[in-house]
Amino acid sequence: MKTAVVYWSGTGNTEAMARAVAEGMTSAGAEAVLLTPAEITPGDLNAYAAIAFGCPAMGAEVLEEMEFQPMFDACKHSLGGKRVALFGSYGWGDGEWMRTWESDCDSAGVNLVCESVICTETPDDAALEACRALGKALVE
Repeated sequence: MKTAVVYWSGTGNTEAMARAVAEGMTSAGAEAVLLTPAEITPGDLNAYAAIAFGCPAMGAEVLEEMEFQPMFDACKHSLGGKRVALFGSYGWGDGEWMRTWESDCDSAGVNLVCESVICTETPDDAALEACRALGKALVE
């Protein structure tokens, strides 16, 4: 199974989570590729059966607005039939950005197959293990 982890990271926290998600995918026997928003177009995602999207909370608990949000808006309506999961880190607030993102996915008909993974600041061992479990759940 071909899978992708599409992420944006400003400090490296979400990138560390993305790498752990990819580890979970490959440990479950999938082929996983790490991509940034600049590396894909909506049509590119047709090649993948499962996709994990990762983005930290920015500003007033929103997705990163220059690269990630425009990419996600462009592709979210073409994700029907795909297995999708979300992850990311935040440094303030209570995770509202993830609840808003999940709601946006629901409205667009995106099939979120497992609980999203969020962590505060740098992911600790428990958060990285949750990311690996998310990757496995996506491909099982």
